[in-house]
Amino acid sequence: MTLSRRSILQSGAGAIALSTVAGCLSEPDDGAAPEGGYAAFFTLWDWTEQIVGDEKAVENPVDTGEMGHGWEPPADIQQEIAGSEFFVYLDINEFQWAQDVVADIESDENDVTVIDGMGELEVGEELSPVDNHVWVDPVLAQSIVETIADELGEMDPDNEALYTENAAEYVDRLDDVDQQFQEVAEDADRDLAIFAGHDSFSYIEDRYGFELHTPVGTSPDEVEGPSDISEMIDLAADHDIETILYDPFETPGEDEPPRMVEVVIESDETAVTEAEPLTPAEGTTEEWNEQDWGWVEQMTELNVPSLRKALDAE
Repeated sequence: MTLSRRSILQSGAGAIALSTVAGCLSEPDDGAAPEGGYAAFFTLWDWTEQIVGDEKAVENPVDTGEMGHGWEPPADIQQEIAGSEFFVYLDINEFQWAQDVVADIESDENDVTVIDGMGELEVGEELSPVDNHVWVDPVLAQSIVETIADELGEMDPDNEALYTENAAEYVDRLDDVDQQFQEVAEDADRDLAIFAGHDSFSYIEDRYGFELHTPVGTSPDEVEGPSDISEMIDLAADHDIETILYDPFETPGEDEPPRMVEVVIESDETAVTEAEPLTPAEGTTEEWNEQDWGWVEQMTELNVPSLRKALDAE
């Protein structure tokens, strides 16, 4: 999973091969599957699956290899969701398409149970007023999971106890992720790393006390300029950074690292020799599907090791 100076300079390719093969993690049922609903993107799909187990079918409409953040839905998505039992989403601006679907569903007085995972959480004074990536934080994630379970229990009281039990077990796993992030912070010899991606980890930074410098804002559509890359190079040189981080969903194509990663590694001004993936868990890849990775595994198998390396916490 490492992009090294050698791999970039000799072959011009990264070590990660991200699949862009279309296909959802959960295929549409064939009529024999139990009733179910939709979740707005990979993380919510995974969490809802953990809660419902085999009692409900859950669909992730976002194709493998794509980010749910900024996703453009197909024209028939509203009709499909309107014909389902429930829709799990986050009522935040990062998912405008989902907000639009919910507005249309509610105006048409459909019987779909709409579940806003944000619950009592509000992006504002207590959370970041800029960064809406609440699902990246394992502590905030616990609140979202419990909200989803509560709402599903109200919708389906016959299985309320099961949903509550499954959610509690999964919250324990999220708590373990929190502990692993805490250990990274405690072991770190530096409190600054460079992340060549959109700004999506401010909750992690605030909670665990380190900084991830990013060249652009919170939207994956923002494009870095020459001055942004120069700033990355200067920071890497000033802080003797050897490993930088990148978003595996923001690569130009299969086997290609982000260009800004190439530039920093190729620069003679820095000691950077490697780049490690850091995922905000906005989607999944074919490779991760084959390994049966959910949100927890993306954090523990990718993010924790990558942060350890970038923050000199090994």
